[in-house]
Formats: sequence, C-alpha cells, structure tokens
Amino acid sequence: MSEIIAIVNQKGGTGKSACTANLGVALALHNKKVLIVDADPQADVSASFGFRDCDNSNETLTSLMEMVIRDEEIPEDCFVKHQEEGIDIICSNIGLAGTEVQFVNAMSREFVLKQILSKVKDQYDFILIDCMPSLGMITINALAAADQVMIPVEASYLPIKGLQQLLKTIGKVRRQINTRLQISGILFSMVNAHTKDAQNNMKFDSDVVFVV
Repeated sequence: MSEIIAIVNQKGGTGKSACTANLGVALALHNKKVLIVDADPQADVSASFGFRDCDNSNETLTSLMEMVIRDEEIPEDCFVKHQEEGIDIICSNIGLAGTEVQFVNAMSREFVLKQILSKVKDQYDFILIDCMPSLGMITINALAAADQVMIPVEASYLPIKGLQQLLKTIGKVRRQINTRLQISGILFSMVNAHTKDAQNNMKFDSDVVFVV
C-alpha cells in the first residue's frame, strides 16, 4: 500500500516543485518505488524530469481528470511516464488550469484524483502530488486523496500569514472529506537564518517543522 503525500501551498514561489522533485529522488535512492503526480498547470516538476512538451500531449493529468468527469474509462496505466532515474510521473499541462470549471457539475468532484490514483497506487511505495498555487478544487482533490501533507513555506511574514488559511483548509478537509489526512511537515525554504525576521517567523510550536 502506497503512502500518498500532497505538497501544498496556495502561494507561488515557495519551492513546492523543487521539494517534490528532491523528495522523489531521495526516496528513489533508498530503493522506494515513487510516482510523482504533477497537479500544477505550470508543469514545472514535469519539465524538471525532462518532460517539456506536455502542452502538446493528450496523455496528462488534465486528460485523465476530464475522462473521469465525463464518466469515461481511463487507461490502466494512467498515462504514467517512466523516467530513467527510476521515478514515474503523471505529467501536467496548461490545460489543467481550465479543468476546475468542469468540476462544477461533476459527481463526487472532490474524489476525481483519488479515483485516478486507485488504478496505480498499489504499484508504488510513495505517491507525491505537486499541487498548484491555489486552494481550488484540484488542490482539494489532492488533499482528499492524500495520507499526508507537506507544506513548503518561505520564512517571512506574508507567506506565514497565508499559511494560517491553508491550515484551516486542511482542517476542514480532515473533518469533512478525509479523516486520515495528517500534516507530515512544514518545510521552511529559502531561509536566511541570520536575520531576525526569519528567526521570529520560524517560532512554531510544532514537531513537524523543518528548515532547508
């Protein structure tokens, strides 16, 4: 049974894609079978693993979600691409940005991604979901499918302020949609630990805070 981890922050530029890629590589180096799901229309994590033409492809998460919404059968392999370093990936493209509109009338719309991952999750030790910088329906899908959440955040005032809203959203998803969801880590990225601003903003009363 795989462990599904969503890497989430509604603010852009916090290092979500870098965190996803590096965590995936680290797990693969420890002989874990890893699938990365690119749930960001910017497709940065897809590009970082060499898949840079996804905007011209129909074999992406965008297509899979649209198939589920239309109640069509999705392929057994879920368009998984195999990367030479031992990491598998479901790519994204810019079309994912428009997919949220289609969720309005979708049945069980919070569980579209969970339905997709049910096809392949038994093949992996870890599934990492790189989320888009928003708290829209695709991010809610990631939280509904995940066992754990990792939150990369910059150690400054405005990102910390936004973190409070994200924690409220995670709490709401846990209460109403996915009771097993847990926060595995708040990952402070781009930290200059010599500044008082960073030192003050990293004063979290928590045992799940990490600094890189």
